[in-house]
Amino acid sequence: MPPKAKSKIVKDVTQLVLGRRTRMCNFLEYKDTKVVYRRYASLFFVCGIGSADNELVTLEIVHRYVEVLDRYFGNVCELDLIFNFQKAYAILDELIIAGELQESSKKSVLRVVAQSDSIEEAENSEDTLARLGSRSG
Repeated sequence: MPPKAKSKIVKDVTQLVLGRRTRMCNFLEYKDTKVVYRRYASLFFVCGIGSADNELVTLEIVHRYVEVLDRYFGNVCELDLIFNFQKAYAILDELIIAGELQESSKKSVLRVVAQSDSIEEAENSEDTLARLGSRSG
């Protein structure tokens, strides 16, 4: 899909979601796709799903994602997602694979993410030591 078409879809869906009142249903139709969204404080999580997919299951998956983000970041906010978007995507990848819920256990997801963090920290420490060693030699 061309970037211009993608940006039009994002713009249209954003306007539709932001234009809705808080008491309205969290589902809407956009062309041939169902849009499911959920607002948490100032954050909006928006999903496009097929016509045969279950909206309530999608809302539950979004809620599970936000719960994991809350546990990882400690009350997740917009800045957490802006400055740590790679980590937010990694958490999403642990929850969902190919559009299907892969792991429903928050503890399991957080354990895998913590292991990934420790491996990343170890690699960064090794890189730092290697750079320091090459400077002194």
